[in-house]
Amino acid sequence: MPSDLVQRFEEAVPTASRTAPKRRTQVFALAEARWAASALALFLIALPLQLTGAPAWAWGTLYAAAYITGGWEPAWAGLTALREKTLDVDLLMIVAAIGAASIGQVMDGALLIVIFATSGALEALATARTQDAVRGLLDLAPTTATRLADDRSEESVATADLVVGDTILVRPGERIGADGRVVAGAGEVDQATITGEPLPVPKETGDEVFAGTLNGTGALRVKVERDASDSVIARIVAMVEEASETKAPTQLFIEKVEQRYSLGMVFATLAVFLVPLAFGAELTGSLLRAMTFMIVASPCAVVLATMPPLLSAIANAGRHGVLVKSAVVMERLGQVDAVALDKTGTLTEGTPRVTDIRPLDGSGLDEDTLLALAATAEHPSEHPLARAVVDAARTRSLAIADMRDFISTPGIGVTATVDGRTIAVGAPARLLDGTEDTVSAHVAELENGGRTAILVLRDGAPVGVLGIADRLRPDAAATVAALTTLTGSTPMLVTGDNPRAAARLAAEVGITGDDVHAGLLPQDKVEAVRHLETQGRKVLVIGDGVNDAPALAAAHTGVAMGRAGSDLALETADAVIVRDELATIPTVLSLSRAARRLVVQNLVIAAVFISGLVIWDLAGHLPLPLGVLGHEGSTVIVGLNGLRLLRDAAWNRATHAVR
Repeated sequence: MPSDLVQRFEEAVPTASRTAPKRRTQVFALAEARWAASALALFLIALPLQLTGAPAWAWGTLYAAAYITGGWEPAWAGLTALREKTLDVDLLMIVAAIGAASIGQVMDGALLIVIFATSGALEALATARTQDAVRGLLDLAPTTATRLADDRSEESVATADLVVGDTILVRPGERIGADGRVVAGAGEVDQATITGEPLPVPKETGDEVFAGTLNGTGALRVKVERDASDSVIARIVAMVEEASETKAPTQLFIEKVEQRYSLGMVFATLAVFLVPLAFGAELTGSLLRAMTFMIVASPCAVVLATMPPLLSAIANAGRHGVLVKSAVVMERLGQVDAVALDKTGTLTEGTPRVTDIRPLDGSGLDEDTLLALAATAEHPSEHPLARAVVDAARTRSLAIADMRDFISTPGIGVTATVDGRTIAVGAPARLLDGTEDTVSAHVAELENGGRTAILVLRDGAPVGVLGIADRLRPDAAATVAALTTLTGSTPMLVTGDNPRAAARLAAEVGITGDDVHAGLLPQDKVEAVRHLETQGRKVLVIGDGVNDAPALAAAHTGVAMGRAGSDLALETADAVIVRDELATIPTVLSLSRAARRLVVQNLVIAAVFISGLVIWDLAGHLPLPLGVLGHEGSTVIVGLNGLRLLRDAAWNRATHAVR
């Protein structure tokens, strides 16, 4: 029996169809299914020949062919494992079948091979269907797109040849060929395959669109913002592929126990065979009982108990825009009992805007000059506040000058040399020495108004203050409430922002008092997480910026916001929220807990079947065919039970469970 469901996903072949065909592996496309069908056909031909008294050479030859067609793959896998000093349950099944044939039970041994091969084919099909659920996303992306040249002429190009900055035309009824942003036109886009939204979403200039989503009404001109290999669909597939190659701690533990269990089972089988012989039992009866014992005591169902639920949960989460990087992570998510949230880009939209520009008296700068100076220094930075400053300068059509010697210090700010002068832009608390009363007054006024203050220094002297405000995500408060219900404690806010702005935003989402930690440097966030862990808590950290990366790495589990997240945060995190919907985080936690419950259910099912069949065989007389049916039936039940989490209904149940 192929006990490992974790196989490398095959490279998907894109389709030219505008409608996304549902990828569904055909049964006989699998080699396991073809061999199993051949063994079954041979068995069904041999059985009536044997029962009608045909010559032994006629039905014996057919049975032998059934042994070979149905048993060669597991036999080869078992011998390969044996060469690596690993006892595989596949090999034990083949030994049991050969043992049955050696005592004249040729039909029973052939039946074992047929049921064993059929079980393996069903598991292979279940694995393929699991992979189909994720790989089928690639079929959504069209193979060609209409690219617009500078002279507005159109040309049909392969979507793989599109580069960042290209503009494509998407007509009504066409699928969008690349991730990008609408630069002209308006329409409604069905993006249920990516975001799970049941209704088409209106799109107009400035809105983001995803490859593979279907444009309904209105023509759209879309500027490509991601390469095909970096699109949301491609990232989902790639990350689920990586996740499928990992094994959760529970699975690793089971596999470790499996080796010892299998060795113990071999010795127990020898005892079941030899002890009755020592007391005068018949050879044939003792060997048949021993072979039956070996079959029913094999831990196939136990081995298969863990990975199908976890991989199904990963695939389901991937379809809904949550990229869980490994089975280890999916298992850990269900263990979380404390949450730490970043503020900017996590609880807020991550697209702050400059609201105030205040040059200081004596600086010789006006608003435009101050903003241009700050934007020049901030231009290389990827921090959301830096992007807000740069965007504000561009909105005013201000020129961004050349700069050099750029240095970014997470939690403090940036410095750069502009026109021979050192410009520093960052947090006032980190850049001020506490003596500038005028600057402090401006900073206090802005922060009391719920805005973040950014100080600009020239050659070490303050020259102005910028006020920046961010908008709270619409689902932030509901997410905090759901996380509180799931973990039994209010999430903790950890932010480098000023205490007043942090407290004001925290109160809006339901976080108050000692759970608000503001003005933190990256190392302070790590310390806050470790403090919770010393209390025995399993902490989930949710963030998006470079300054969140150390905390994401230190936490029991880290989740990054994918759309606005920095590259470092995305690489460090254990999971990524592709479309930045906070509400999906409680759903994934709930889905992980459902997967863990299914693992327990599978282990109970396996234990009940194995225990019952073993007791029956030792205390009574368990017919070999019935033992085979019970053993392989339990294996298939466990595998299919784990695949229940593939369905959208599982995601919907997880969503409702946290409301």
